[in-house]
Amino acid sequence: MLVKKAHKFRIYPTKEQKRQLAKTIGCSRFVFNYFLAKWNDTYKETGKGLTYNACSAQLPPLKKQLSWLKEVDSIALQTSLKNLSDAFSRFFKKQNKAPRFKSKKHPVQSYTTKQTNGNISIEENKIKLPKLGFVRFAKSREVEGQILSATIRCNPSGNYFISILAETDVQPLEKTASAIGIDLGITDFAIFSDGQKEDNHRFTAKMEKKLKREQRKLSRRALHAKNNGVNLLDAKNYQKQKRKVARLYEKVTNQRNDFLDKLSTDITQNHDVICIEDLHTEGMLHNHKLAKSISDVSWSSFVSKLTYKAAWYGKAIVKISRWFPSSQLCSTCGHHDGKKSLDIREWTCPACHTHHDRDVNASKNILAEGLRVITSGLNNQ
Repeated sequence: MLVKKAHKFRIYPTKEQKRQLAKTIGCSRFVFNYFLAKWNDTYKETGKGLTYNACSAQLPPLKKQLSWLKEVDSIALQTSLKNLSDAFSRFFKKQNKAPRFKSKKHPVQSYTTKQTNGNISIEENKIKLPKLGFVRFAKSREVEGQILSATIRCNPSGNYFISILAETDVQPLEKTASAIGIDLGITDFAIFSDGQKEDNHRFTAKMEKKLKREQRKLSRRALHAKNNGVNLLDAKNYQKQKRKVARLYEKVTNQRNDFLDKLSTDITQNHDVICIEDLHTEGMLHNHKLAKSISDVSWSSFVSKLTYKAAWYGKAIVKISRWFPSSQLCSTCGHHDGKKSLDIREWTCPACHTHHDRDVNASKNILAEGLRVITSGLNNQ
């Protein structure tokens, strides 16, 4: 099966390449904002917006008028226009809000270029990019398949990354004849129906003390710059501390993503059917007592990774209704004697006298319900 895979690497551009990257990002942002303003004005005047083709036809005259637009990758400018057109298409389909102007103050700056006539290629530990030449990168794995596009991004930490989108042939994994139920939690990140538990590493909490200290420094430097009438963009000590704080957050993000990727891959490789609750994470974040912990565990990201990996490798994901009382039922006999508060972590079934760990019991019920859903679906075909 042909799938599109993104491979993310850190790149190490030279000073000249960094200047060219900044130019390309700035020009892509300018083109996006310029045509967004035109699009909005046309809509106000006529009641209709522009189209990608109409904007694309105006780009060459704009380059003649503003010669500095010729100094950067032309495909990146065209892609910026395409992104604007796609954003409006999604807006009219009510899939997202109206496109907004891009700001140079945004913490993440990026642009995307597409593969055309071999303008993007990899040779050993260097990647060839339009207008940049060969850029050194940390090649942690091979990029298999045909390269479609590359997105270059500058993070708030000042580090540069590239995401290479490639179309590759993925073969289904061997069947294991195994099914698993997963109950997601906060104390333990994941509790499996076979009794195993995956620790919640609390990446943000472990870094919290250091983050607070560095953020206090950042606030003091911001106040110092304000008292001296210095713009924060020109305050060198503030910008230096800002990058330091951003590096700490980036480290936490990398740790969490590495953990989620390894866990989701392991589950996908070892089980054919994966049953999991369809959690309403956004709604749960309104609980101010749990919001911080829920954000740290990244349930949504984990479920997303499980879903696309299962699709790649021929495995099945079964999402159980969030209203299914997985924590309340006895997984042995199915007895339900009322709702149990969250502080009850263990209980004994009054009907069959089986002693339960609340979370393991829930994961067993999720597995049983998932298998029931699959069976009923097959019977209805």
